[in-house]
Amino acid sequence: MSRGNYFDLMKRDEDILPLGAPLHFDAELTPHRALGRRGFLIVMGLVGTVSFITGTAFMAMGAWPVFGFLGLDVALIYFAFKVNYRAGRAHETVQLSDQTLKIRKVAANGQVTAWVFKPYWVRVDFDEADEDDVAVEVISHGKRLTVAHFLSPGERVHFGEALRAELERFRRAPPPNTTLH
Repeated sequence: MSRGNYFDLMKRDEDILPLGAPLHFDAELTPHRALGRRGFLIVMGLVGTVSFITGTAFMAMGAWPVFGFLGLDVALIYFAFKVNYRAGRAHETVQLSDQTLKIRKVAANGQVTAWVFKPYWVRVDFDEADEDDVAVEVISHGKRLTVAHFLSPGERVHFGEALRAELERFRRAPPPNTTLH
Protein backbone atom coordinates (compact mmCIF):
# COMPACT_ATOMS: atom_id res chain seq x y z
CA MET A 1 0.00 0.00 0.00
CA SER A 2 2.10 2.85 -1.28
CA ARG A 3 0.53 6.29 -1.03
CA GLY A 4 2.22 9.61 -1.48
CA ASN A 5 5.84 10.41 -2.14
CA TYR A 6 7.79 9.42 0.96
CA PHE A 7 11.06 10.76 -0.36
CA ASP A 8 9.93 14.39 0.09
CA LEU A 9 9.78 13.78 3.84
CA MET A 10 12.88 11.66 4.22
CA LYS A 11 15.89 13.02 6.03
CA ARG A 12 18.94 11.40 4.46
CA ASP A 13 21.78 12.92 6.46
CA GLU A 14 23.64 11.92 9.61
CA ASP A 15 20.70 12.97 11.79
CA ILE A 16 19.31 9.45 12.06
CA LEU A 17 19.96 9.24 15.79
CA PRO A 18 17.05 9.18 18.23
CA LEU A 19 15.91 12.46 19.72
CA GLY A 20 17.20 13.43 23.15
CA ALA A 21 15.20 14.40 26.22
CA PRO A 22 12.80 15.96 26.96
CA LEU A 23 10.34 13.84 24.98
CA HIS A 24 6.56 14.05 25.06
CA PHE A 25 6.12 10.70 23.30
CA ASP A 26 8.66 7.92 22.84
CA ALA A 27 7.64 4.57 21.36
CA GLU A 28 9.77 1.74 20.06
CA LEU A 29 7.77 -0.63 17.91
CA THR A 30 9.10 -4.13 17.34
CA PRO A 31 7.62 -7.12 15.50
CA HIS A 32 6.12 -9.77 17.74
CA ARG A 33 7.98 -13.05 17.98
CA ALA A 34 6.01 -15.74 19.78
CA LEU A 35 8.81 -18.29 19.94
CA GLY A 36 11.89 -17.48 22.00
CA ARG A 37 15.28 -19.18 21.84
CA ARG A 38 14.29 -21.97 24.22
CA GLY A 39 11.07 -22.66 22.29
CA PHE A 40 13.02 -22.69 19.01
CA LEU A 41 15.42 -25.31 20.42
CA ILE A 42 12.52 -27.45 21.65
CA VAL A 43 10.68 -27.27 18.30
CA MET A 44 13.83 -28.04 16.31
CA GLY A 45 14.65 -30.91 18.67
CA LEU A 46 11.19 -32.41 18.22
CA VAL A 47 11.20 -31.97 14.45
CA GLY A 48 14.70 -33.44 14.20
CA THR A 49 13.84 -36.42 16.43
CA VAL A 50 10.61 -37.24 14.60
CA SER A 51 12.33 -36.90 11.21
CA PHE A 52 15.25 -39.09 12.31
CA ILE A 53 13.00 -41.85 13.69
CA THR A 54 10.72 -41.74 10.63
CA GLY A 55 13.72 -41.68 8.27
CA THR A 56 15.31 -44.65 10.05
CA ALA A 57 12.06 -46.64 9.71
CA PHE A 58 11.90 -45.88 5.98
CA MET A 59 15.56 -46.81 5.59
CA ALA A 60 14.89 -50.17 7.27
CA MET A 61 12.11 -50.77 4.73
CA GLY A 62 14.49 -50.05 1.86
CA ALA A 63 13.24 -46.56 1.03
CA TRP A 64 16.54 -44.88 1.93
CA PRO A 65 15.98 -41.66 -0.13
CA VAL A 66 13.17 -40.68 2.27
CA PHE A 67 15.77 -40.25 5.02
CA GLY A 68 17.52 -37.55 2.98
CA PHE A 69 14.28 -35.74 2.18
CA LEU A 70 13.30 -35.68 5.86
CA GLY A 71 16.73 -34.21 6.64
CA LEU A 72 16.11 -31.58 3.98
CA ASP A 73 12.77 -30.76 5.65
CA VAL A 74 14.54 -30.19 8.97
CA ALA A 75 17.10 -27.93 7.28
CA LEU A 76 14.36 -25.91 5.54
CA ILE A 77 12.42 -25.44 8.79
CA TYR A 78 15.62 -24.30 10.51
CA PHE A 79 16.35 -21.86 7.67
CA ALA A 80 12.77 -20.49 7.77
CA PHE A 81 13.07 -19.79 11.51
CA LYS A 82 16.42 -18.05 11.04
CA VAL A 83 15.02 -15.83 8.26
CA ASN A 84 12.04 -15.00 10.48
CA TYR A 85 14.27 -14.07 13.44
CA ARG A 86 16.50 -11.95 11.21
CA ALA A 87 13.43 -10.04 9.95
CA GLY A 88 12.47 -9.53 13.61
CA ARG A 89 15.45 -7.24 14.10
CA ALA A 90 13.59 -4.50 12.22
CA HIS A 91 11.96 -1.87 14.39
CA GLU A 92 10.59 1.66 14.38
CA THR A 93 10.85 4.52 16.85
CA VAL A 94 8.36 7.36 17.04
CA GLN A 95 9.46 10.32 19.15
CA LEU A 96 7.88 13.70 19.84
CA SER A 97 9.94 16.56 21.27
CA ASP A 98 9.19 20.27 21.62
CA GLN A 99 10.20 20.95 18.00
CA THR A 100 10.04 17.66 16.12
CA LEU A 101 8.15 14.47 15.48
CA LYS A 102 10.78 11.97 14.35
CA ILE A 103 10.07 8.55 12.92
CA ARG A 104 13.02 6.19 12.51
CA LYS A 105 12.75 2.90 10.67
CA VAL A 106 15.53 0.39 11.19
CA ALA A 107 15.55 -2.42 8.62
CA ALA A 108 16.54 -5.98 9.52
CA ASN A 109 19.96 -5.36 7.96
CA GLY A 110 20.53 -2.33 10.25
CA GLN A 111 19.90 0.38 7.65
CA VAL A 112 18.27 3.39 9.32
CA THR A 113 15.98 5.88 7.62
CA ALA A 114 14.51 8.87 9.44
CA TRP A 115 11.60 11.18 8.71
CA VAL A 116 11.19 14.49 10.51
CA PHE A 117 7.95 16.45 10.86
CA LYS A 118 6.86 19.68 12.54
CA PRO A 119 4.39 18.50 15.21
CA TYR A 120 1.89 21.32 14.68
CA TRP A 121 1.35 20.28 11.05
CA VAL A 122 1.07 16.53 11.56
CA ARG A 123 -2.08 14.50 11.81
CA VAL A 124 -2.49 10.78 12.42
CA ASP A 125 -4.98 8.90 10.30
CA PHE A 126 -6.29 5.33 10.50
CA ASP A 127 -9.57 3.60 9.75
CA GLU A 128 -10.82 1.82 12.86
CA ALA A 129 -13.69 0.26 10.90
CA ASP A 130 -11.24 -1.69 8.71
CA GLU A 131 -10.45 -4.32 11.34
CA ASP A 132 -8.30 -6.56 9.13
CA ASP A 133 -6.05 -4.05 7.39
CA VAL A 134 -5.72 -0.97 9.57
CA ALA A 135 -2.95 1.35 8.37
CA VAL A 136 -1.66 4.08 10.68
CA GLU A 137 -0.45 7.02 8.62
CA VAL A 138 1.33 10.17 9.67
CA ILE A 139 0.24 12.96 7.31
CA SER A 140 1.85 16.36 6.80
CA HIS A 141 1.43 18.76 3.88
CA GLY A 142 -0.29 16.11 1.79
CA LYS A 143 2.45 13.52 2.28
CA ARG A 144 1.79 10.20 4.02
CA LEU A 145 4.05 7.83 5.90
CA THR A 146 2.76 4.47 7.12
CA VAL A 147 4.01 3.44 10.57
CA ALA A 148 3.59 0.35 12.75
CA HIS A 149 2.82 -1.89 9.75
CA PHE A 150 4.09 -5.04 11.49
CA LEU A 151 1.82 -4.69 14.53
CA SER A 152 -1.49 -6.54 14.73
CA PRO A 153 -4.56 -4.53 13.63
CA GLY A 154 -5.67 -4.00 17.25
CA GLU A 155 -2.20 -2.87 18.27
CA ARG A 156 -2.10 -0.45 15.31
CA VAL A 157 -5.37 1.14 16.38
CA HIS A 158 -4.12 1.44 19.98
CA PHE A 159 -0.84 2.98 18.81
CA GLY A 160 -2.61 5.37 16.42
CA GLU A 161 -4.95 6.53 19.19
CA ALA A 162 -2.04 7.08 21.59
CA LEU A 163 -0.01 9.08 19.06
CA ARG A 164 -3.02 11.13 17.99
CA ALA A 165 -3.92 11.92 21.61
CA GLU A 166 -0.36 12.96 22.46
CA LEU A 167 -0.14 15.23 19.42
CA GLU A 168 -3.45 16.87 20.39
CA ARG A 169 -2.28 17.31 23.99
CA PHE A 170 1.01 18.74 22.75
CA ARG A 171 -0.77 21.29 20.55
CA ARG A 172 -2.96 22.46 23.45
CA ALA A 173 0.01 22.95 25.80
CA PRO A 174 1.67 26.38 25.92
CA PRO A 175 4.82 26.65 23.77
CA PRO A 176 8.06 25.82 25.62
CA ASN A 177 10.05 28.65 27.25
CA THR A 178 7.10 31.03 27.49
CA THR A 179 5.64 32.64 30.57
CA LEU A 180 1.94 33.24 31.00
CA HIS A 181 0.83 36.61 32.44
